[in-house]
Amino acid sequence: MQKTIILTQDQKQILLEHAKKTAPAESCALLFGHEKSGTSTVKEVFLTRNTEDSPVNFTISNEELLSGYKQAEKKGLDVIGIFHSHPHSEATPSSTDREFMTINPVVWLIFSNKENQLNAFVLESEIIPVMIKTV
Repeated sequence: MQKTIILTQDQKQILLEHAKKTAPAESCALLFGHEKSGTSTVKEVFLTRNTEDSPVNFTISNEELLSGYKQAEKKGLDVIGIFHSHPHSEATPSSTDREFMTINPVVWLIFSNKENQLNAFVLESEIIPVMIKTV
């Protein structure tokens, strides 16, 4: 079954602007919403800071992660996705991303600043593309 992530044009714009503003470092964010039958619907974007300030890695501080999870819970939402950018490479998971995808089994949205492309993936037994639907 094809997995899908649904986000609004405004949410997509917020993520892409965050990626462009943060470059040349990777940007990152949490996506809050609901997941049902293989469809993840984004209700809110929670922008975070890349504590590494690196063009090839990102880390969200434990404090910011905790704050994000608490905010999502307060609103009756789940963390359904992780967004980050690849300022100088394509919008596909790196080996580091793959490692963290095993720990965070949600949809990973990756934006390539270089190619101006947004892609999504999940890791099951292998990395699987997720369809992005903008509403």
